[in-house]
Parts: sequence; C-alpha cells; structure tokens
Amino acid sequence: MNAQRITLSAFLADASQGLPKDSQLADLLLNIADTAKAIAKLTEKGALIDMVGKLESQNIQGETQMKLDVESNQIFIDNLTRSGLVAGLASEEMEAPVLIADDQHQGAYLAIFDPLDGSSNVAVNVSVGSIFSVLHAPTDALPVEQDYLQAGRKQVAAGYAIYGPCTMLVITVGKGTHGFTLDRDTGEFSLTHANIQIPEDTAEFAINASNERYWEPPIKRYISECRAGVSDNSREKNFNMRWIASMVADIHRILMRGGIYMYPKDNKDVAMPGRLRLMYEANPMSMIVEQAGGLSSTGRVRIQDIQPEKVHQRVPVIMGSKNEVLRVESYHKT
Repeated sequence: MNAQRITLSAFLADASQGLPKDSQLADLLLNIADTAKAIAKLTEKGALIDMVGKLESQNIQGETQMKLDVESNQIFIDNLTRSGLVAGLASEEMEAPVLIADDQHQGAYLAIFDPLDGSSNVAVNVSVGSIFSVLHAPTDALPVEQDYLQAGRKQVAAGYAIYGPCTMLVITVGKGTHGFTLDRDTGEFSLTHANIQIPEDTAEFAINASNERYWEPPIKRYISECRAGVSDNSREKNFNMRWIASMVADIHRILMRGGIYMYPKDNKDVAMPGRLRLMYEANPMSMIVEQAGGLSSTGRVRIQDIQPEKVHQRVPVIMGSKNEVLRVESYHKT
C-alpha cells in the first residue's frame, strides 16, 4: 500500500502546473521539505546533542533564543541560499531580510519563515514545527524590505512542518491544503492527508487562558459561553479547551479534527496590537486554514487582507472552524 502513495515531488509536479514559475515553485517546496527533514533530525536528538538549552542572545522581538532556534534558522538560510530559487529571505530570528541574489534575474521568490515555532517545548518533548510563506520577488530589481510587505492573499504558497510522533509537512499552493508524512525508511514525504477539510462546527477551543484578565470583552464573552456550555443554555453543546503553546501543533490539531485557535488582542501591553507575527505566522497559517475550508480573522478583519507595515508586525489571530470564527467576529461588532 505504501508503494502506491503519491510522493511530494510527484504531487508538486502536478499541483504547481499553471502557476507562475511552476517548476521553480515545486523545486523550492522540495528544498523546504529537505530543510524540514534536517530540522526533524535535530529535534529528535534533543538533549543527546545538547539542543534543548537556552542561549544568552535574544531575537529581534526580545525573546530569549533556544539553541534549536538558531540552528534551525541557519539550516533554512543555508538550504535556501544554495537552492538559487529565492532572491531573499526573512526570518523571525533576524532583524532584517537577507538579500541572496546578486542579479535581478536570480530567484523568483521571497521566503519568510519561523524556523522553529514553540521551541521551548523541545525540552519537555512536545511537538514543535516550522512555518513558511512564499511570495513573488520583484522582477525588475533586487528585493528590498518593502517588497516583502505583501498582503497574505498574495502568497504563492505556504506551509508548515510538524515534528511530533511522526514528521509531517502540510502545504498549500492555493489549490487546497494537503498533508505529507515522512517515511524514515525511504526518506520521502508521501501524501497521506489529501484535500484536508476543517469541519464548520466544533466543540474545542484553544487559547492561553492565563491571559484572561487582559482579554477584550468579546473574547471574554465567547470563552465564558464555551465554558458554560449547555449548563445555562449559553451554547447548544459543551466545549473542551486545548492549548499546546505551539501554534503549529494547535493548528495541526484543528486541521485534523476541527476547532478554533485564538491569540487575541489584549491589554497586557497596550503598545502591542497582537501577539503573533503577521508575515511568518498569521499569514501562512491563514492561507493553510482557509484553503482547508476554515476562516481566519483578527476578530475585526480577515488576516489575509491586512496590508503589512513591517516584517515583524504583530496581529491578533483567530482561526479555525468557520462557524465559530464567524461567531467571534459577530461579538466584536456588538
């Protein structure tokens, strides 16, 4: 049965047809798949190769870096640079984008990524992942930072790798969302979850409840109703709460069985409009979720319609099962 599975390379050869620079896009996604394989090996080794500790350095967001953050980031940089397929790249771990091409005709794409989402979970052996977004590079000049600031709806492709009991790669090129599982025996990613569809209704929500005292009234109302469930007729069913503290792991669960993920705006730091980064967390995950039939929102606007102002811009994030996202949006309007 395994021999009959569609490999990632065969899938991409077909799925990327008709897209601009289709063969280059397929090659780029295969390069990212190889990057995910290398990072998976690092996460599997963990403490055996001293990869679970913290460093004294911080990233541009002021967050303490884990050893795996830095190593994973370098793997992305090295692999994408060698590919010759990207004109430039940007990362959560770097202050500014990096120019790769030295000629405007080199590299049709820009890559933006979070090399290891949820890296603090490695020390306790909980699933982590990598998130990436692919954009068109300018065709008439070498890219500058402004060229990265494209709305999410302009993404060419997006995806994530999840490093858990098995390693999976979930991608979209705007033709549905599809999951591939790594076969360690062959070294191949094979299609195991074709055309993923998120159920429109759900009985699960994911949110960091420790921030409850800082939430805006619409979120407090929604969570209160979910917790009450049928006990006071707040909802027609009872809800369960799930929270892994790795966006990749939480969104992956929602893709597999439904749910709503929320990292909403709060007043813990009034200068911060949201917690998650638009360009390499919210946008790629938004594309993945919407291609799987879900919705994504800040509570007020669709995430993919936001015009970015800077590479490390933060936004509120609410995404997952369609009817629950619509309900949360409706509470923001009242």
